[in-house]
Amino acid sequence: MADIEYFYAAHSAYAYIGSAMFLDIAKRAGRRIVHKPYDLTRGLEGVGSSSTRTRPPHVRAYYFGREIDRWSEHRNAPVMGGMPTHHRNDITLPNCLLIAASQTPDGADALSHALLEEHWLRDADLADRATLARLAGSVGLDAEALLDAAVSAPVRAQYEANTAEAIARSVFGSPTYFVDGDMFYGQDHLELVERACRQPYKGAWPPKAV
Repeated sequence: MADIEYFYAAHSAYAYIGSAMFLDIAKRAGRRIVHKPYDLTRGLEGVGSSSTRTRPPHVRAYYFGREIDRWSEHRNAPVMGGMPTHHRNDITLPNCLLIAASQTPDGADALSHALLEEHWLRDADLADRATLARLAGSVGLDAEALLDAAVSAPVRAQYEANTAEAIARSVFGSPTYFVDGDMFYGQDHLELVERACRQPYKGAWPPKAV
């Protein structure tokens, strides 16, 4: 089965907005999603981009206000009003929980959607262990085993490897998808991801020169 590589963060607004459509695209295309949660803040800095928290207020108001409102309506992915209360909490644990889930036979597809939706629709604190346990259990996973794995050295090492890989491959935001090595940044490119699963676009990524 061919893969789609999926770089994202567990609290990403646009990963959530595109999540249901992305899962459906992968399923219909017969492709396996390779989940690669990574440290978004360090990843952005590593490719020379500024943290979303440091961008000018008018830019944040557009991309994390009006654009979220429009795209959530367009994708039928409802969101709570405003920024989630706990959005700036450390998301190492939920990211690593997703990595741990991805290494099990059940995979991380359902869990990733559950975390994203719960954060953006129901204001969940993804840094809270009890919340993560509840969400893992809600999709039929062994919550305690996954939470133990999430703090283990191998999973934390994989998290670091995902972050380093994202930087090396010029991933400059969440979500980013790779179809047969071709990079697509942002859920607004999901229609292109769907087409690429059937028929690759001409050219290659990265380009030889820019």
